[in-house]
Amino acid sequence: MNRIIDAIEKDQFKTELPAFRVGDSIRVHTRVVEGDKERIQIFAGIVIGRKGRGLNENFTVRRISYGEGVERVFPLHSPRIAKVEVEKEGRARRAKLNYLRTRKGKEATAVRE
Repeated sequence: MNRIIDAIEKDQFKTELPAFRVGDSIRVHTRVVEGDKERIQIFAGIVIGRKGRGLNENFTVRRISYGEGVERVFPLHSPRIAKVEVEKEGRARRAKLNYLRTRKGKEATAVRE
């Protein structure tokens, strides 16, 4: 049974993803379907966590939009993700950056410890 699941998952893996870590500033290009049209929408922010492994791996990106914190969880191997670009590498000393949720202003975008 595992061999069948592995064969199905093997086709869905993305190989062209860049290496990014928690604390990096990234731009995620997602495909958005509106009616019969498809366009690319960019969500830029800081990676505050990665979770899962294999095909089930997710990453959470946080940004400040109009003074309000916005978080979005993306499946890493989703066909809806067109491209992931690393803007700036951060240096985080922990696996999850949940403490950024309580910060305001410029503090919320700085990943230095």
